[in-house]
Amino acid sequence: MGTVIQLKKQINNSYFDLKNSVEEKLILVEEKIKTKLTSDVNLVQKMTEYHIKTGGKKLRALLTLGSAKLCGYSKGGRDINLAACVELIHGATLLHDDVIDVSEVRRGKKTNNYIWGNKSSILAGDYLLSRCFEMMVEDGNLEILKLLSSTSAKIAQGEILQLQHKGEVDMLEETYLKIISAKTASLFATATKVGSILANKESKIKEALEFYGKNLGLTFQIADDTLDYNSELKFFGKKIGNDFYEGKVTLPIILLCQKASANEKAEIKKLFEKDQRNEEELKKILQMIKNYNIISDCYTKAEYFINLASNSLSIFDESKEKEILKNLTSFSLERSY
Repeated sequence: MGTVIQLKKQINNSYFDLKNSVEEKLILVEEKIKTKLTSDVNLVQKMTEYHIKTGGKKLRALLTLGSAKLCGYSKGGRDINLAACVELIHGATLLHDDVIDVSEVRRGKKTNNYIWGNKSSILAGDYLLSRCFEMMVEDGNLEILKLLSSTSAKIAQGEILQLQHKGEVDMLEETYLKIISAKTASLFATATKVGSILANKESKIKEALEFYGKNLGLTFQIADDTLDYNSELKFFGKKIGNDFYEGKVTLPIILLCQKASANEKAEIKKLFEKDQRNEEELKKILQMIKNYNIISDCYTKAEYFINLASNSLSIFDESKEKEILKNLTSFSLERSY
């Protein structure tokens, strides 16, 4: 398990390999999004331009383009349009997330809701979804329309499920996995499956890529949630403790409560019942996490999903595209930003 637990200081090259392999199309995706979000309403234009400038890795769009390339899709620009759709869904969820979580900063910049308020941010998220659905209808494929529509519904249900269990430190792992399956993994699964639909592949190929995307998404989210409590990675410049301050119960806290003494568990529960938490309280939690080796436990859980994702690609012949997607499973766990 060594390389997984050590969290390599160098970012796994597979993300950049994927980005480089579809770079020309990714540029077109970004242009498509910018064009589609153009609005005559001044505030809408300002908010969407600001949202686009905040950047992001565009990983979901890359997965759409990469899976389409793996499946041999080459003619036309449907992959570009649908990669843009996937990114618009993701962008909408971020705008809504920041309102729900009362977030003030994302990717090192002030959030839309912090600048323009919650009402405008919710409506801006809705605007992104509306534009996405326009593009989906333009594509005309009913299977894709159904897939993207149902994914949007799953994400919303995942958000509500998370709210339902907010502050619940004794949450079941099963419940946590249901939340991140809906909130995160469902869009990853959709992104990868779309590529196979574009290429008119048979059901087993579609199912393999959907399974790959789902387990990649689970790994990605577990890594993200764990990174938020990994005090050993502070030198990478990522501020830790956001989930703790927001009162969001994630895998590190769930596993900590499974190992903690009765008194410690009572203390953790009390902290998450508070309206606000401070830096000293975070330090206490970080020390407990270190004492019980929780970071290692989290990555052990994630490694299970890495193996599922990697093995699901065995149905494909060896190729550069397959190798990149296979290596990407490690990137999702080793990333440090």
